[in-house]
Amino acid sequence: MPHPYDTDETPVVLDRREGPHGEVVLRRHGELLQIIANGCFLMDTSDGRSERLLVQAASDALDGRPDPSVLIGGLGVGFSLAHAAADPRWGRITVVERERAVIDWHLDGPLSALSGDALADPRTRVVEADLVAHVNETSDTYDALCLDIDNGPAWTVTDDNGSLYSTSGLTSCARVLKPGGVLAVWSAEPSPEFEGTLRNAGFRQVRTEEVPVARGVPDVVHLAIGPG
Repeated sequence: MPHPYDTDETPVVLDRREGPHGEVVLRRHGELLQIIANGCFLMDTSDGRSERLLVQAASDALDGRPDPSVLIGGLGVGFSLAHAAADPRWGRITVVERERAVIDWHLDGPLSALSGDALADPRTRVVEADLVAHVNETSDTYDALCLDIDNGPAWTVTDDNGSLYSTSGLTSCARVLKPGGVLAVWSAEPSPEFEGTLRNAGFRQVRTEEVPVARGVPDVVHLAIGPG
């Protein structure tokens, strides 16, 4: 079977919108659906291994507590949400997504085939909000935070996302984690510097899991246990 990238087809734009943080585009390229933000490729439907690992690694790192809650930062193409909803262990699944267009593409657009069942799950709640603002302002707490809103701590979609990966931003993440809770952060490349920032913010058991890719450096998930 040919790889989904092995196509001479020109990408077709399915929807293009101006949101509060710039342009977001959904396009089809061969068999793939792709999300582009301000001209920067974010993700597509080709694989999803690292997005699933983001949620699975957080689940594995929890201490067997009953009905844990998870906050997924970024709806993306839906791989992380679908993986969480397929696991009956999770008691509450909250997804924070700031782009209304992305939510619409899942609710009644081309991405609904990937996430429809997960969105219909009574455990699932989608919050339309900026993730940085949400972790700073919410009174909710979670057993796990699974963050996938950028291409990595050093490669953010918009400049204001950068604060999330600073010591102060990680302190806000720690505030919404229950004792012994897990922070998992997806990245397109390893970041020893980010591991150091996690430790400086009081996180412990900091480690990085790699997901090999066909070309280039591996995708990774940074994992850490919250302070306290």
